[in-house]
Amino acid sequence: MTELNGSCLCGEVKFEIIGKLESFYLCHCGWCQKDTGSAHSANLFFSKAHIRWITGKERVTNYQLPETEHYKSFCSICGSALPNLQMNGKVVVVPAGCIRDVPIEPTAHIFISKRANWDNGLEKIKMYDKVPE
Repeated sequence: MTELNGSCLCGEVKFEIIGKLESFYLCHCGWCQKDTGSAHSANLFFSKAHIRWITGKERVTNYQLPETEHYKSFCSICGSALPNLQMNGKVVVVPAGCIRDVPIEPTAHIFISKRANWDNGLEKIKMYDKVPE
């Protein structure tokens, strides 16, 4: 069993996940690109798990894209992505960025055929510790 704690950006929502951590996927589907405003989402997938909202449960907003299985939860104050139940409650999906220390490396890229055209060879470009002057 894995136990992880996390929070949203503003700190109003805090949670604990207890369960079996199965995988860590970087999803390149078009929905995740739109959802994150980036090249992909980064999500931890748990089976046999539950979410315990420590604070701010009333601040959690849920959204499902109509006529799809794309589902997200987020803080109604800061907009940070938050954990949610998917596949009729069989899987808990946790955005990796809301966890301080993710215990595993990414398992795989998924929906790679939908990968953003600018999301290749990024290790070749300049890297900075902060915004360059």
